[in-house]
Amino acid sequence: MPAPDYRLQRNPFGRLELTTADGETHVGVVPVRAFPISAPDDGIGLVDPHGHELAWIERLSELPDDLRTLVENELAGREFIPEIKRLISVSSFATPSTWEVETDRRTTRFVLKGEEDIRRLDAPALLIADSHGIHFLIRDRYALDAHSRRLLDRFL
Repeated sequence: MPAPDYRLQRNPFGRLELTTADGETHVGVVPVRAFPISAPDDGIGLVDPHGHELAWIERLSELPDDLRTLVENELAGREFIPEIKRLISVSSFATPSTWEVETDRRTTRFVLKGEEDIRRLDAPALLIADSHGIHFLIRDRYALDAHSRRLLDRFL
């Protein structure tokens, strides 16, 4: 795998710095996934604080280990999309309703304002936004247990 034509490092203040091949340094660089759900390790842009793309990473796995770890750590610090593993209960089949769910992080409750807050992604994935704007992912709705599927089907 060829080495990238830029240098990426964390400065003393903890911010990412990208130095391009021509020697220009950009502070406050942020990695952004092009397809965070369907292809999280493919297509990552390194953008400046104004949203201008400075570099492109085709595949995360092609980066040298130290650079890949740096990008992965930065992405993990910015992204928060808990994955729903099981629906425990819903307060009502009318919205708004309070959902109690088990995620990959912990059991939690959130309020679903309306059915329009359940977005269908590439089948069979769903993205659910709660009343505070936090997104929850159901990677495969058909892989949920029967109880969870029955509850979810009432909202789809």
